Amino acid sequence: MVSINAINSGLGVSTRYFNTNFAKAETVMPEVIKSFTQRANKPGQFLNWVELPEVQLKRVDEIYDMAEKLKNQTNAKFLSVFGIGGSKHTVEHMLGINGLNINKDKVLFFSDVDSVSLNRFLHRLDNDVTNSNYLIASKSGSTFETKDGFLKVKQLLEKAYKEKGYGDKEATEMAAKHFVAVTDKNSAGSELRRISDSENWLGKLYIHDDVGGRFSALDDHSLFTLAYAGMKKDDMKEMLNGAKKMSEIAVTPNLSVNDPFAQAAFWVLSKFNNIKTTVHQYMGSMFEDTVNWHSQMQNESVKNTLKQIAKVPDAMHHSAEAHFNPANKYAFALTSPVDHGVAKENAIGYVGALDKSYANAGPFFNETVETAEFGLTPTAAGAMTQSRAFSTVYQEMIEKALNKESLPDVLDSVLQPHVEVYKKNLKPQPGEPDVVVAGRFSKLV
Repeated sequence: MVSINAINSGLGVSTRYFNTNFAKAETVMPEVIKSFTQRANKPGQFLNWVELPEVQLKRVDEIYDMAEKLKNQTNAKFLSVFGIGGSKHTVEHMLGINGLNINKDKVLFFSDVDSVSLNRFLHRLDNDVTNSNYLIASKSGSTFETKDGFLKVKQLLEKAYKEKGYGDKEATEMAAKHFVAVTDKNSAGSELRRISDSENWLGKLYIHDDVGGRFSALDDHSLFTLAYAGMKKDDMKEMLNGAKKMSEIAVTPNLSVNDPFAQAAFWVLSKFNNIKTTVHQYMGSMFEDTVNWHSQMQNESVKNTLKQIAKVPDAMHHSAEAHFNPANKYAFALTSPVDHGVAKENAIGYVGALDKSYANAGPFFNETVETAEFGLTPTAAGAMTQSRAFSTVYQEMIEKALNKESLPDVLDSVLQPHVEVYKKNLKPQPGEPDVVVAGRFSKLV
């Protein structure tokens, strides 16, 4: 196969390609997929997200039961998610594409360390921390940003219950009813698990072994939040089945059906054609948080800061001058919804104009996704999310195969060693005071 016109997954996700010859990528497809499948779901490879949809299908009832119990034991108005990186962006992405929490009236997020952000967060709770339950997501439980926010709100909760007349012990017990931990299942590996066990927090939610944060969109922190926000149980099962079927497609050594591989090959081949700047744009408000998640995938996995990821039409007018200037050399992608509503004619016309514009400007693909009333269909949501994980990792593997480079023992795209640079600088030098202290409230002068 030299070129592709379109690939349809049958899961509500299809892609049309323009101006790209896939012949080189097709030659390495069997070896890349063989290497991937030999690594997937093996300890230490950080590819256990491949089987996560199948694993999670068995736990849907348990997750929904826990969400209902947490609501009932406090009657709090909100669920506040405390986490950074994949513990936050994956959840925001999944809420957005599934059409949930549109009014921001069910789920809040907190991941900052400054006073203004804390003030703004507390303001949204009417300055009453008992108005929310809290999902604390951290694999180790020692991530500073998450631990700092958690310990601050824990102190505020205990203070609030003491002001209601509870003693110290009772206030701690009442505060504990507001928390659920998503962390390592083993207490030896997680400070957060030790706290949740000792204070009898609700249930057991996990960040599964060898599932990196940016690949964890179907892990417990995400599914629990979707359930809490009102996703129907059958829709969650449909979403997970869509992801499961995409996992099967993504290891099929046939370029006419394997869209995750084709998308990865598209970006690699663009690089081989000396295109340094690439653009992936998403059309529609449902994708506002997908942009953050996809940017994280790009920066931490592909490690390419030249890629632009944005939402249209917001980005069109201030990007078009550069995108369609013949002096610049780009590769483009667009993810667009299939419109069935009252704006259908204009939406189709708009996408058609973008197709024509980008196809005349360079290599281009348009990924279309099936929609429901407020977001994607559950099947399309699961399929697109799982596809993005596969294509991210395949980029590294295809590029190395075409360059005849050997793969590392653990793929570079699933590791993030350079994050340790700033983490190291958060720690004090010998004999120096602590740089940061989780949960510390400064005294106002």
